[in-house]
Amino acid sequence: MPRIIALPKATISIQISFLMEAKLTAIGIYAPEKVVDNHYFEQIVDTNDEWIRSRTGIVTRRFAAENEFTSSLAEKAILNMAAEYKLQLHDVDFILVATVTHDQIMPSMACQLQYRLNIPNTGALDISAACGGFGYGIVLAKSLIHSGMARKILAVGAETLSKVTDFSDRTSCILFGDGAGAVLIEAAEKGNIGACVVGAEGSGGQDLYLSNLNTVINGEEIIANNKIIQNGRKVFKWAVSQMSVQFNVLLEKEGLTVDDIDWFVPHSANMRIIEAICKQVGLPIEKALESLSTYGNTSSASIPLALYEGVRAGKVKKGDKVLLLGFGGGLAYAGAIVEWA
Repeated sequence: MPRIIALPKATISIQISFLMEAKLTAIGIYAPEKVVDNHYFEQIVDTNDEWIRSRTGIVTRRFAAENEFTSSLAEKAILNMAAEYKLQLHDVDFILVATVTHDQIMPSMACQLQYRLNIPNTGALDISAACGGFGYGIVLAKSLIHSGMARKILAVGAETLSKVTDFSDRTSCILFGDGAGAVLIEAAEKGNIGACVVGAEGSGGQDLYLSNLNTVINGEEIIANNKIIQNGRKVFKWAVSQMSVQFNVLLEKEGLTVDDIDWFVPHSANMRIIEAICKQVGLPIEKALESLSTYGNTSSASIPLALYEGVRAGKVKKGDKVLLLGFGGGLAYAGAIVEWA
């Protein structure tokens, strides 16, 4: 009886695919045209420009037009990236979109982008991890490539938070803005996405939420107005303590010290949070990149916005070690160390 020799060949093929690493090769952003400065809020709530700047670091933010939605921002960020890097997208085989402001809950933003960009035969998945969503996208993209399931992935963070902001709440309405960022992550023999972390503390879910069908979280009654509600003090305390820990976890996993990090790109929630994390881990604040002063808190879009601006300004250079760390509603967090290519 003849021997079957196809199996070893298939096995070798699978082993080779598992050896592929993940490389972040391109980045693009988009923000709506409408610029909203702090004086806007003086007309609707009891606040002022100095109060907002001193407590948050925010100077301006962008608001989407009435007929402009998350899918539009995400699509433009991807197209801007494709134009800047002269990319072909027809062979993208997975689309990941981090957002909490879907145009519709169903179909997903990823499916809508697959249709709009005319990319056939691709996986499409939304990530609901709020401000930690882009970090989760990086981690999932790396995992898909390492597993051999995908070779070319679009990872997007996009939000239109102005559409779900409670403009009667003076403590939160001043924070949020709209924007989108996208990166391309590809299979490569030598990758540049290193150590990763993911995690969650669901016990804090009632401290930062966007209500939908159920009016109870963790046994507590919530405000069900389809707007963002947050307990700023609790989220602040959690973010500083937990993200300081995860910063050091990433360093340990990668075998680095804080001095090895060229740039820290945390979620741009509040400048006071970023300053406190830097102080806790011993990183000079000058090494932190933020997007909140210009774009406000854009949730899942804040990290790619800050990273892109850092690259465009000539700060982030080839070979720099960049630590990305997102955190927010869930409460959830995710991050990675990337060596910029």
